[in-house]
Amino acid sequence: MALTQIPGTSTGRRPDGAAPPVTSTNAVVTVAPRIEARLSTLLAEERRRWALIDPDLDPPLEALERAVLGGGKRLRPTFCYWGFVAAGGDPDTAAGDQMERVGAAFELLHAFALVHDDVMDGAPLRRGRPTTHIDFTARHAEGGWRGESRRFGEAVAILVGDLAHSYAESLVRGLPGDALAIWNEVQIELMMGQYLDVLRTAAGRATTEQADRIARLKSGRYTVERPLQLGAAIAGATPEVMAALSAYGLPLGIAFQMRDDVLGAFGDPAVTGKPVGDDLREGKPTPMLGIALERADAAQRRILDRAGDPDLDDIEVGRIQDVLIDTGALAETQTRIVELTEAAVAAVYHGPFSRAVAHALVELAEFIAGREV
Repeated sequence: MALTQIPGTSTGRRPDGAAPPVTSTNAVVTVAPRIEARLSTLLAEERRRWALIDPDLDPPLEALERAVLGGGKRLRPTFCYWGFVAAGGDPDTAAGDQMERVGAAFELLHAFALVHDDVMDGAPLRRGRPTTHIDFTARHAEGGWRGESRRFGEAVAILVGDLAHSYAESLVRGLPGDALAIWNEVQIELMMGQYLDVLRTAAGRATTEQADRIARLKSGRYTVERPLQLGAAIAGATPEVMAALSAYGLPLGIAFQMRDDVLGAFGDPAVTGKPVGDDLREGKPTPMLGIALERADAAQRRILDRAGDPDLDDIEVGRIQDVLIDTGALAETQTRIVELTEAAVAAVYHGPFSRAVAHALVELAEFIAGREV
């Protein structure tokens, strides 16, 4: 399986690539419009309800609506849907409606994580627009209000994230016990992974083993495996189906995060909506950076030690990119993405899945391996 070419950047070298990126997938198109319609209705109703109480309550809800509906791949509800169908679920039943509610809840949980993550990272942009805390910092400054603009912006962003989490919780009420247990576990895994990410970023070092653990907890399970399992649990999946979905979902989730790491270091800002090399300025403890640190000579290590400096200019970012290439860290990461994706696809072919489900899961694996955003 060939990976897409790394997008060009304004700095560093452009590694050779292969096939053009996968830009869409029928497996996502089947699910996304229904989830977006449900989210749009929920948030529009909430904006109307709270604006009647006080017009000043609309801006945080507007920010949440923008965070949820302003873009995104809808992967988590998509995997929830195909897990449900893989277990024999019928989307046009009460259980199907419950699965859809959980899919929408995943998008709100994701918005909660992203808004808070942007505050923790001090990220200025998300999908090419100012992040929530930056937006409200600017509103405070423009209004000439009392207190510190930055603290106000961050406080509002935390509340917007909390709103997203509260709405997510409201959507999962009434889940069967085994499905609810998965929902609760995925939230804990996400937060534990985020803590490790914050810790290793602050420490400035992470072994490849530590970085892999962060990738599994923060994104791998939360993006693919747990949504699959949750959808399947709603449909009353057998242990055989659950095991097959995990054999597919865990390696693919790690591949997703590793692809994210590549895009965070080399992605084209015009496509990703983030500054070039953003993860390098943050010093994100990725497996790719861990590989480079293990292989770097003294001169290369001095360059890598600059990762984590928010004031890195484009030339310095380019030098770090060059070390990631020259040490083979980028190439090994690309190889691992391919291997993990192939392992996921093999699990599909050995699993108890219908032709339609198998086709969708393979299509999703290829989408994840080839995405540019």
